[in-house]
Amino acid sequence: MTTSAHPAAEAVPTASTVTDRLVEANERYASDFTDPGMDARPVLRVAVVACMDARLDLHAALGLELGDCHTIRNAGGVVTDDVIRSLTISQRALKTRSVVLIHHTGCGLESLTEEFRHELEMEVGQRPAWAVEAFRDVDQDVRQSMQRVRTSPFLLHTDDVRGFVFDVTTGLLREIDPSDAPSADQA
Repeated sequence: MTTSAHPAAEAVPTASTVTDRLVEANERYASDFTDPGMDARPVLRVAVVACMDARLDLHAALGLELGDCHTIRNAGGVVTDDVIRSLTISQRALKTRSVVLIHHTGCGLESLTEEFRHELEMEVGQRPAWAVEAFRDVDQDVRQSMQRVRTSPFLLHTDDVRGFVFDVTTGLLREIDPSDAPSADQA
């Protein structure tokens, strides 16, 4: 039996949290870090809006380097008011001109509904102010996102807006034609 105020070494958990591991990785990174002397303005003058899905390595998939683009990520890659806010700052203050939208196959938002908000309200006693923005047709949601960007009064540059679906099994992008919306008799 120990009388120490500190538990025995074998009783101290040796596993660190994920955040601890990230902080340790940052310390290793910072030990070799050299300020690249970059400006906050993206070299390629492009903003990429994409899903937060952990399977998307956007820089590798698009051949981008540090400093090439602004990257805005959220659930589904959906263009929400906050995405418009970020794009507006990106364009007006930091001189981007092009917008690339990337959704992906197998997105978690395809299996959710707005009922998710109701369930949260029942659990926590407060209804979220935000919409889930769930969707069933990824192509159509990309078209909707392109339309939201193109019609925003806050954005200066809406002529170079392109949307894609990233295939998580092949790594390939498939471009979505904004004019290929299904007709009323196809829907």
